[in-house]
Amino acid sequence: MVGINKRRVRIGMIGHRFMGKVHSHAYRDLPFFFDLPVEPVLSDLAGRNEEELKAAADAMGWASYETDWRRLVERDDIDVIDIVTPNNTHAEMAIAAAEAGKHVICEKPLALSVSEAERMLEAVRKAGTVHMICHNYRFAPAVQYVKRLIEEGRLGRIYHIRAQYLQDWIMDPSFPLVWRLKKEVSGSGALGDIGSHILDLARFLVGEMDEVTGMMKTFIQERPLGEMSGGLNARTDRERSGQVDVDDAVAVMARFQNGALGVFEATRFAGGNRNGNRFEINGEKGSVRWDLENMNHLQVYFTEDEAGLQGFRTINCTEDVHPYAGAYWPPGHIIGYEHTFINLLAEFMRGIAGETAPTPDFEDGLQNQRVLEAVEESARTGTWVKVSRPGSLTGQ
Repeated sequence: MVGINKRRVRIGMIGHRFMGKVHSHAYRDLPFFFDLPVEPVLSDLAGRNEEELKAAADAMGWASYETDWRRLVERDDIDVIDIVTPNNTHAEMAIAAAEAGKHVICEKPLALSVSEAERMLEAVRKAGTVHMICHNYRFAPAVQYVKRLIEEGRLGRIYHIRAQYLQDWIMDPSFPLVWRLKKEVSGSGALGDIGSHILDLARFLVGEMDEVTGMMKTFIQERPLGEMSGGLNARTDRERSGQVDVDDAVAVMARFQNGALGVFEATRFAGGNRNGNRFEINGEKGSVRWDLENMNHLQVYFTEDEAGLQGFRTINCTEDVHPYAGAYWPPGHIIGYEHTFINLLAEFMRGIAGETAPTPDFEDGLQNQRVLEAVEESARTGTWVKVSRPGSLTGQ
């Protein structure tokens, strides 16, 4: 139900599977937890398969649907375009939405290349509309609390960040050649799919990277054809097969502009790791550890603790003092993955209301793309590669 005296923000979303379900849930729950000056309305869902699209719209609470995303973008009764489609469609959709005067929110990675990301950023800047990229892990209360501790100087000078994103869902050689395993659609494999998340967290928490070196590996070169069927599940055509042309795993070392060192690993071949997004940050005054699979807990160590009591303590980041946690349940009543999207969309709605300039935005998406591209170049050349500086577009 739309709140009294609140401006309706009419959402048009393109795509309806895994991320479509996540975003739909977040829009629906957002007014329940956050008292914002605007309120999202699930107006229209766009997709290609009308039968599946209609079923998804009915199940997720969308008022209507369109089988052509271009008609959705052109409609006067839509304020926001939310893009949850495969990566090769992001640029065309986002640029068209910006040119139509829509606010735009887009799943990661932002684009297939730096040049595409630059054009997307130029388009939203020219339009003057609000834009965000869905690096949702920034919005776990524990991660936001780490950001606060660093900004307050509680960890002192930062020396290290080491981060992993480990999954195992494509280890079976019979798992099909879905779009996430095709370079022309996804841009890269583990690097862009999950590595982009930990690289974004590193930028958010530690700062910009100066140069990187990396290696990439594809373990299974050929797979049966197939397509995603919801979540990370897929349907397989066992009669036909195709070549995998993206990475299954990537390892990266980075030097940061502030002198910190980074070590990163992303793989979809780490058996037993369903969604292991983890980082540890070490500074001169202390350290922190976080793991998405135990996302409410933050491990914290301070060097100033007295001898005999030094060591990592575990903080349950569900107190009112922890960012976003006060919007939900009493302390100790934990929240989950879906709430990171609710928190992100709260910032997006505040931006549309004119209260903030929400981040991560397309500029963050572009800088993340620059890091991804530098890693790919390093893996290809076997050298350290400089990362282009933020705040500039090619040719400017």
